[in-house]
Amino acid sequence: MSDRIEPALFAPAAFDAAAAERGGYESYSYWRSTFRTFMKSRLAVTLLLAMTALVAFSFAYPALSGADPNAVALDTERWNLRPGSGSGPFGTDGLGRDMWARTWHGARTSLLLGFVIALFDVGLGMIAGAIWGYARRIDRFMTELYNVVTNIPQTVVLILLSYILRPGFWTIVIALCSTGWLSIARFVRNKVITIRDAEYNIASRCLGTPPGRIIGRNVLPYLVSVIIMEAALTIPYSIGAEVFLGFIGLGLPLDTVSLGNLVNLGKANFMLYPYQLAWPTSILAAITVSFYIVGNKFADASDPRNHV
Repeated sequence: MSDRIEPALFAPAAFDAAAAERGGYESYSYWRSTFRTFMKSRLAVTLLLAMTALVAFSFAYPALSGADPNAVALDTERWNLRPGSGSGPFGTDGLGRDMWARTWHGARTSLLLGFVIALFDVGLGMIAGAIWGYARRIDRFMTELYNVVTNIPQTVVLILLSYILRPGFWTIVIALCSTGWLSIARFVRNKVITIRDAEYNIASRCLGTPPGRIIGRNVLPYLVSVIIMEAALTIPYSIGAEVFLGFIGLGLPLDTVSLGNLVNLGKANFMLYPYQLAWPTSILAAITVSFYIVGNKFADASDPRNHV
């Protein structure tokens, strides 16, 4: 074997002006990376599919079936029938009403309540929190308001508003949104402060960019994971609060079918007819757990630091 080195191996490369100016880049998409990171969790994907099917069926069945959840059976033999005894998959209650229809009508009512509360709570909390964190002049006022409101037990506020206002759907919305947005605003405010004095925001202020545009373009887009997490936590919390108010007799009217009213009615006959409580509770648990886990997984996936 020859030790002679070929001179051709050391020939200088030709200069290419176009290649020298060409920079490296990567086709990065925030949402594509978010969904790719989210899809790596099999548990989250499975719960997302189950949650989607559950929510879709809760809204589709009452609209397409035409079943009346409050239809009372005049025949006493139809009362308190167990599941699978010719009375539907979930049996009947103490007045012969179909528990299958009542459960899905109740799930639709509770989900709709949770979505509306999440929309108002998170929407108002995000806007107020962004302004609170960016505008220093209102920080003292908002901080004192937060301290006063949060020192009042929320259960007391819910009970008082439920007594003062006429029981109904919007009464619960007002009762839960009256204080819920402030906690979200405080959380967002702390996040905004961390990015308020970033170099690009200082440059925007020096260029005379309006504060509203800075908040909308430079601040809120960095809070996508916070928005998703808060919405995912607010929905099951709202449903649980409705169940609690129904449990103590301050929830929706009894003629309104909801998971809270079903749980409240089922607990009275639990020792004799446990299925009347088991089915609504199972649907309630499936909704709250799936929303909580999927929301947290998607919030983690939406954080750019977790993107690869």
